Amino acid sequence: MFSIATYCCIKRRVKSNTVYQDNLFLSETHERVSYDELRSATQSFSPGNLIGSGSFGNVYIGTFVVDDNLATVAIKVLNLNLRGASRSFLTECNALRRIRHRNLVKVITVCSGLDHNGGEFKALVLEFICNGSLDEWLHSNTLKNSLTAKRLSLMRRLHIALDVAAALEYLHHNIEPPIVHCDIKPSNILLDDDLVAHVTDFGLAKIMHAELWKKNYGGSESSSLAVKGTIGYVPPGQLLLLLLLLLLLLLLLLLLLLLLILLSSASFQ
Repeated sequence: MFSIATYCCIKRRVKSNTVYQDNLFLSETHERVSYDELRSATQSFSPGNLIGSGSFGNVYIGTFVVDDNLATVAIKVLNLNLRGASRSFLTECNALRRIRHRNLVKVITVCSGLDHNGGEFKALVLEFICNGSLDEWLHSNTLKNSLTAKRLSLMRRLHIALDVAAALEYLHHNIEPPIVHCDIKPSNILLDDDLVAHVTDFGLAKIMHAELWKKNYGGSESSSLAVKGTIGYVPPGQLLLLLLLLLLLLLLLLLLLLLLILLSSASFQ
């Protein structure tokens, strides 16, 4: 088993920095698209085109005509009424515009403007990954399409783990400044036709060395004591920090309560 794992690791590492070029829509540089173009591509954001939802919005499947060919894409529409949605959009744009790796979902273009009601509208046009998320494969009761109700073999799961590891290695060590995803979980890992894993959803990502990046390239990144990620997948260190902060807050409240009791007792005397 160890020999097989070693072989797979070497095989994947050789291919880890290659980039897919077989998608016509990805092979060209595209300007920003308009709201009307996205509305047309998704049939007015029809519920039938809805393929997923996240913390800050919904994802639709859409089609564009490129050189007389139909190109299928995923369109992530931000719900700007949610707190943090605009920051998530900027973070994802800053992260995705600099990364090119076979195990990361590619951003094609963005839309930032007004919708048909005059409200603010922001969306990301992403590479479409056809086989759903790893979460759907691991929990068959969530599968919407019985055609994909298959079992993942142990070897296939190992390949998926190696794909994700290759993506994280690239983000942490092969780009400058490094990017920390902050929300790795099965629902953020998509599988293509060959069951190759692609990491997606950089809305909570953190660009390291933020001050230097902002100074040199005009980017922006905020730091916060808030825990980033999904409960159950958050790094233990972040949870420990949150627990310590809560304990400190509780201690301060107890001291304040004790002080109020002492002041009250003194006033009665």
